Amino acid sequence: MPRRIATSPAELLSKNEALSLSGLEFMQKILDGTNSGPPIGATMGYTLHSVEDGKCVFRGAPEFNVTNPMGTVHGGWYGTLLDSAMACAVMTKVPRGSVYTTLEYKVNILRSIPLGMLIDCIGISDHVGRSTGVSHGEIRGVEDGKLYATGSTTCIVMNIA
Repeated sequence: MPRRIATSPAELLSKNEALSLSGLEFMQKILDGTNSGPPIGATMGYTLHSVEDGKCVFRGAPEFNVTNPMGTVHGGWYGTLLDSAMACAVMTKVPRGSVYTTLEYKVNILRSIPLGMLIDCIGISDHVGRSTGVSHGEIRGVEDGKLYATGSTTCIVMNIA
Protein backbone atom coordinates (compact mmCIF):
# COMPACT_ATOMS: atom_id res chain seq x y z
CA MET A 1 0.00 0.00 0.00
CA PRO A 2 1.46 3.43 -0.86
CA ARG A 3 2.40 5.83 1.92
CA ARG A 4 -0.06 8.63 2.64
CA ILE A 5 0.56 12.07 4.10
CA ALA A 6 -2.17 13.59 6.28
CA THR A 7 -3.74 16.69 4.73
CA SER A 8 -6.18 17.36 7.58
CA PRO A 9 -6.36 16.63 11.33
CA ALA A 10 -9.11 14.07 10.68
CA GLU A 11 -6.58 11.86 8.85
CA LEU A 12 -4.36 11.49 11.93
CA LEU A 13 -5.04 8.85 14.58
CA SER A 14 -7.07 9.85 17.61
CA LYS A 15 -5.34 9.85 21.00
CA ASN A 16 -7.01 6.55 21.96
CA GLU A 17 -6.10 4.93 18.64
CA ALA A 18 -2.49 6.02 19.01
CA LEU A 19 -2.27 4.83 22.63
CA SER A 20 -3.57 1.39 21.63
CA LEU A 21 -0.38 0.79 19.62
CA SER A 22 3.21 0.35 20.69
CA GLY A 23 5.57 2.94 19.22
CA LEU A 24 6.98 0.35 16.83
CA GLU A 25 3.49 -0.64 15.65
CA PHE A 26 2.60 3.04 15.21
CA MET A 27 5.66 3.66 13.02
CA GLN A 28 5.18 0.44 11.01
CA LYS A 29 1.58 1.45 10.19
CA ILE A 30 2.84 4.74 8.76
CA LEU A 31 5.48 2.92 6.73
CA ASP A 32 3.03 0.40 5.25
CA GLY A 33 0.44 3.09 4.46
CA THR A 34 -2.21 1.91 6.93
CA ASN A 35 -1.97 5.25 8.75
CA SER A 36 -1.16 8.66 7.32
CA GLY A 37 2.25 10.16 7.79
CA PRO A 38 2.74 13.63 9.27
CA PRO A 39 2.28 16.70 7.05
CA ILE A 40 5.75 18.00 8.00
CA GLY A 41 7.24 15.37 5.66
CA ALA A 42 5.49 16.86 2.63
CA THR A 43 6.44 20.38 3.71
CA MET A 44 10.11 19.49 4.11
CA GLY A 45 10.47 16.94 1.29
CA TYR A 46 11.12 13.68 3.11
CA THR A 47 9.29 10.43 3.90
CA LEU A 48 9.69 7.50 6.23
CA HIS A 49 11.87 4.97 4.38
CA SER A 50 12.35 2.14 6.89
CA VAL A 51 11.53 1.23 10.48
CA GLU A 52 12.84 -1.40 12.86
CA ASP A 53 13.13 -1.74 16.61
CA GLY A 54 15.37 1.15 17.71
CA LYS A 55 15.98 2.55 14.22
CA CYS A 56 14.18 4.82 11.74
CA VAL A 57 15.35 6.04 8.35
CA PHE A 58 13.86 9.00 6.52
CA ARG A 59 14.72 9.67 2.87
CA GLY A 60 14.40 12.88 0.95
CA ALA A 61 16.08 15.63 -1.02
CA PRO A 62 16.21 19.33 -0.16
CA GLU A 63 14.69 21.59 -2.82
CA PHE A 64 14.60 25.35 -3.33
CA ASN A 65 11.70 25.82 -0.87
CA VAL A 66 14.01 24.94 2.07
CA THR A 67 16.84 27.34 1.22
CA ASN A 68 18.04 30.36 3.15
CA PRO A 69 18.62 33.79 1.56
CA MET A 70 22.02 32.62 0.30
CA GLY A 71 20.37 29.80 -1.68
CA THR A 72 21.80 26.97 0.42
CA VAL A 73 19.86 24.47 2.52
CA HIS A 74 18.62 26.15 5.70
CA GLY A 75 20.00 24.73 8.95
CA GLY A 76 16.44 24.19 10.15
CA TRP A 77 15.96 21.57 7.44
CA TYR A 78 18.86 19.52 8.84
CA GLY A 79 17.50 19.98 12.37
CA THR A 80 13.92 19.06 11.49
CA LEU A 81 15.00 15.96 9.60
CA LEU A 82 17.35 14.80 12.37
CA ASP A 83 14.70 15.51 15.03
CA SER A 84 12.24 13.34 13.09
CA ALA A 85 14.60 10.39 12.67
CA MET A 86 16.11 10.48 16.15
CA ALA A 87 12.78 10.96 17.96
CA CYS A 88 11.07 8.28 15.87
CA ALA A 89 13.89 5.87 16.77
CA VAL A 90 12.94 6.52 20.41
CA MET A 91 9.27 6.08 19.45
CA THR A 92 9.97 2.51 18.26
CA LYS A 93 10.89 1.61 21.85
CA VAL A 94 7.92 3.32 23.55
CA PRO A 95 5.38 0.84 24.97
CA ARG A 96 1.65 0.76 24.28
CA GLY A 97 -0.13 3.41 26.37
CA SER A 98 2.80 5.83 26.37
CA VAL A 99 3.86 8.84 24.31
CA TYR A 100 7.08 10.80 23.89
CA THR A 101 8.22 14.24 22.88
CA THR A 102 11.59 15.85 22.22
CA LEU A 103 13.16 17.62 25.21
CA GLU A 104 16.25 18.87 23.40
CA TYR A 105 18.38 18.10 20.39
CA LYS A 106 21.74 19.10 18.97
CA VAL A 107 22.81 19.24 15.34
CA ASN A 108 26.29 19.40 13.79
CA ILE A 109 26.29 20.35 10.10
CA LEU A 110 29.47 19.06 8.50
CA ARG A 111 28.96 20.06 4.86
CA SER A 112 26.29 21.57 2.65
CA ILE A 113 23.85 19.21 0.91
CA PRO A 114 23.38 20.15 -2.76
CA LEU A 115 19.79 20.88 -3.76
CA GLY A 116 18.05 17.82 -5.17
CA MET A 117 20.55 15.37 -3.67
CA LEU A 118 18.90 12.26 -2.20
CA ILE A 119 19.87 11.65 1.42
CA ASP A 120 19.06 9.20 4.19
CA CYS A 121 18.63 10.42 7.73
CA ILE A 122 19.19 7.57 10.16
CA GLY A 123 18.06 7.71 13.78
CA ILE A 124 19.24 5.06 16.26
CA SER A 125 18.06 4.79 19.87
CA ASP A 126 20.76 4.48 22.51
CA HIS A 127 18.50 4.15 25.57
CA VAL A 128 14.75 4.24 26.19
CA GLY A 129 13.56 3.88 29.76
CA ARG A 130 10.39 4.68 31.69
CA SER A 131 10.88 8.46 31.52
CA THR A 132 13.62 9.32 29.04
CA GLY A 133 14.90 8.25 25.65
CA VAL A 134 18.25 9.11 24.09
CA SER A 135 19.22 8.64 20.45
CA HIS A 136 21.66 9.83 17.82
CA GLY A 137 21.43 10.37 14.10
CA GLU A 138 23.23 11.16 10.90
CA ILE A 139 22.45 12.44 7.43
CA ARG A 140 24.27 10.65 4.62
CA GLY A 141 24.16 10.94 0.85
CA VAL A 142 22.46 7.91 -0.70
CA GLU A 143 24.81 7.78 -3.71
CA ASP A 144 28.05 9.15 -2.27
CA GLY A 145 27.75 7.78 1.30
CA LYS A 146 29.25 11.01 2.67
CA LEU A 147 28.31 12.22 6.14
CA TYR A 148 26.58 15.63 5.96
CA ALA A 149 25.34 16.13 9.52
CA THR A 150 25.05 14.42 12.90
CA GLY A 151 22.78 14.93 15.86
CA SER A 152 21.72 13.72 19.27
CA THR A 153 18.51 14.04 21.25
CA THR A 154 16.87 13.45 24.60
CA CYS A 155 13.15 12.74 24.68
CA ILE A 156 10.70 12.49 27.57
CA VAL A 157 8.57 9.33 27.72
CA MET A 158 5.18 9.63 29.43
CA ASN A 159 2.76 6.86 30.39
CA ILE A 160 -0.72 8.17 29.53
CA ALA A 161 -2.93 5.08 29.75
